[in-house]
Amino acid sequence: MIEPFLSDDAFLADIQRALDDAGKLHVWWLGQSGVLLQWNGKHALLDPYLSDSLTQKYTATDKPHVRMTRRVIAPERLDFIDVVSASHIHTDHLDPETLQPLFAANRNLHFIFPAAIQTEALARAGASCRSFFGLDDTQAIATNGFTFRAIPAAHNAIERDEKGRCQFLGYIVDCGPYRIYHSGDTLLYDGLAERLKHLNIYLALLPINGDRPERHVAGNLNGVEAAQLAKAIGAKIVVPCHYDMFEFNTASPNEFVAECEHVGQSFRVLRAGERLTLESL
Repeated sequence: MIEPFLSDDAFLADIQRALDDAGKLHVWWLGQSGVLLQWNGKHALLDPYLSDSLTQKYTATDKPHVRMTRRVIAPERLDFIDVVSASHIHTDHLDPETLQPLFAANRNLHFIFPAAIQTEALARAGASCRSFFGLDDTQAIATNGFTFRAIPAAHNAIERDEKGRCQFLGYIVDCGPYRIYHSGDTLLYDGLAERLKHLNIYLALLPINGDRPERHVAGNLNGVEAAQLAKAIGAKIVVPCHYDMFEFNTASPNEFVAECEHVGQSFRVLRAGERLTLESL
């Protein structure tokens, strides 16, 4: 089992320390695609998976979800979250055993998700969910110090419901002077880089586990593609995600690092529970 960089009380203490660094954006990777953002005392949680629900669900099946990295924090201990988002319906991005304790602990928590999955998203969030926003491509919402703008994700393709709404999204998140691209699960698709390269993305959070035919894993960027996309869109820095959670669905960040170095792309590889602090622009 991989131990987080920080977890439990030590992780919460680091969040508290970061509050003293005014004017800086603080980013913690929580494992898989889960990210915590802190800006001016406000907190946004993106695609959190903070349970063992999938490990339990797939025990004794032909698709065991054996956890690789110990959980950073129990969701009920995050009682200061202002916004939580989900990029799509898969449980490692929309987990009822994470969401329901979060909403119980945060009475005024706002929930953002693809409008196409609203019924299931609200069911998984539970009865404590009081404020929610379903988004589709190009739609945006400003709430609790953060602005979320939706962009399609291709997992494995850009899929739409009967009303033409995207089933899988990424989000462009603005907070103060910072702009973050959290891709959700996505492959490269025609027009993706063009949509992003004029937006002055400061931080890109991109998966690296995908498109490995020998491992029967698809639907995501691989390390080389993630590095190249970050370079193509002019991201100031890129952080890899969606690895080291489940044994059947992971990748080494080594090829991501090598490609970033090859193309001259600034990057940071985080351990679960580790903080990245971005200075004022």
